[in-house]
Amino acid sequence: MIQSNYIPWRGYFDLIDDCDLFVYYDDVQYTHKDWRNRNRIKTDRGPLWLSVPVSHDQDTLIEAARIDYRTRWLDKHVRSLTLAYQKAPHFRAYAPAFFDLLQARAETISELNVRLCAWIMAQLGIRTSTRMSRDLGIAGDKAARPLRIAQYLKASAYLSGPAARPYTDAAGFSAAGIRLEFKVYDYPEYPQLHGAFEPNVTVLDLLFNCGPEARRYLKSRKPAESA
Repeated sequence: MIQSNYIPWRGYFDLIDDCDLFVYYDDVQYTHKDWRNRNRIKTDRGPLWLSVPVSHDQDTLIEAARIDYRTRWLDKHVRSLTLAYQKAPHFRAYAPAFFDLLQARAETISELNVRLCAWIMAQLGIRTSTRMSRDLGIAGDKAARPLRIAQYLKASAYLSGPAARPYTDAAGFSAAGIRLEFKVYDYPEYPQLHGAFEPNVTVLDLLFNCGPEARRYLKSRKPAESA
């Protein structure tokens, strides 16, 4: 269970692939300058941020954060991706369908993120079921709620991203009989354009460069760690 991200890196999809069910945790506060509305691509001038403008305040939930179309950010993202990857071996195989989805004008950042992630999952052969946390009707703070959601879904195990370790109720999961694990991100390099390898970029970099072979580079070399 993780907040939706804009065209996430490969570790995000590796975590989804490890699970039977993935929950988009989007009925929580939208965080500014985070991964919700932006990610990086690799260019001949180094990593470049692609950001989706979003209207929000301190009380806005991710699911309610509306995309601002007053600027021409869509054209900028298409142009930047094309300039960065048009020479990649598999750009032409994937880019037209991705651009069509991107330009379909989602109302919220959550809607856009989930739509694009579903398409990326299909390209990577990930068949994990997904749900939205808002549909579960489970209340609680950031420490208690993940456990309550896991219990509601009758989970036998819960896989978390490593950044959530400090505020995850490990004792609560243990008492509930739910195995708690934290993902370890450790990945091999793959063929890239533009010089030295850069790992912290959108998964589109992997797709455009490796195509059907992308899954060879998707999985972490280290197993998840038990709490």
